[in-house]
Amino acid sequence: MSMELSACNVTDRIHALLPQCRFLAPYSRPFPPRRTLVFSSSSSSAVCKASVQSVDGGVVSAIESGSATARGSFADTLRLGSLTEDGLSYKEKFIVRCYEVGINKTATVETIANLLQEVGCNHAQGVGFSTDGFATTPTMRKLHLIWVTARMHIEIYRYPAWSDVVEIETWCQSEGRIGTRRDWIMKDYATGEVIGRATSKWVMMNQDTRRLQKVNDEVREEYLVFCPREPRLSFPEANNRSLKKILKLEDPAQHSRLGLTPRRADLDMNQHVNNVAYIGWVLESMPQEVIDTHELQTITLDYRRECQQDDVVDSLTSVEPVDEPEVHGKTNGSALSPAEESLNFLHMLRLAGEQGLEINRGRTEWRKKLGR
Repeated sequence: MSMELSACNVTDRIHALLPQCRFLAPYSRPFPPRRTLVFSSSSSSAVCKASVQSVDGGVVSAIESGSATARGSFADTLRLGSLTEDGLSYKEKFIVRCYEVGINKTATVETIANLLQEVGCNHAQGVGFSTDGFATTPTMRKLHLIWVTARMHIEIYRYPAWSDVVEIETWCQSEGRIGTRRDWIMKDYATGEVIGRATSKWVMMNQDTRRLQKVNDEVREEYLVFCPREPRLSFPEANNRSLKKILKLEDPAQHSRLGLTPRRADLDMNQHVNNVAYIGWVLESMPQEVIDTHELQTITLDYRRECQQDDVVDSLTSVEPVDEPEVHGKTNGSALSPAEESLNFLHMLRLAGEQGLEINRGRTEWRKKLGR
């Protein structure tokens, strides 16, 4: 069987995007005429032959492949990411799309979280790990093991706007005997300014039994070769907020949004609700007056229980109690700091119903919006 795609518009699309990609090398002339791509396949093998003429400025180089066995080879060629020189971390650039910005005309926190997840998965794919189970090693696939998120902490110092280019660096390393951690640093590519940092902890789960399992030596050896030799943390500061324990939100909550249900689109390739979906649920119970006057600067989530497609979820939010009002300048349990005009909240996602089992525990910090 063969299929021919005439007048392929790949180069035309790239040409149209060039004004948004000013970080790429300049070019001196338009793209050459469209090329014809011919794909042919048979029952015994898949053969892909393509030739794209080299273009000045380094945007597209000559690509000639006689085999499609390297899955994602075209995506790898066009993706603006690669391993660093030492091979122990991965960097990728992203353009903020119009559909990724929210009411503040900047990228939403869900957009940021999705980009972190994307660059993490691309890193895993870049070092040869499986793409069907979020960075599973050969031993993990043999034992039906997958990685699941235990904690996520994100700090955003400045949100990128539509058409901004961000560069995200990520790396992973061992985290004791029970799991691993992944860190990120996000920069404004035009200025090199650090505009966000994040860290996460992951544990292994048996995909069949849904039970947690310790990381054995065989699995550890498979991924440690791609990790920094010395500990490297995106939050090296002592007593940083990523280490802060999240207190349990006590009933009755001050704010709530009840009866949330997962959409089919919320499920990931491991058949559970994607960790980014929880962020949206947490924010659903935030009071509107805070959304109108403040923007999220820090979010920490502890993942305690899986959420299935048929579950019904309640989102609860309360102002975080203040332990030392004389130190922080806060009184009467208010989370408002006169100096920083910040607000702190505790959150809980739980299953609706009598048992009310806890799914997720969270903490957020909000800063006053600046004039735009």
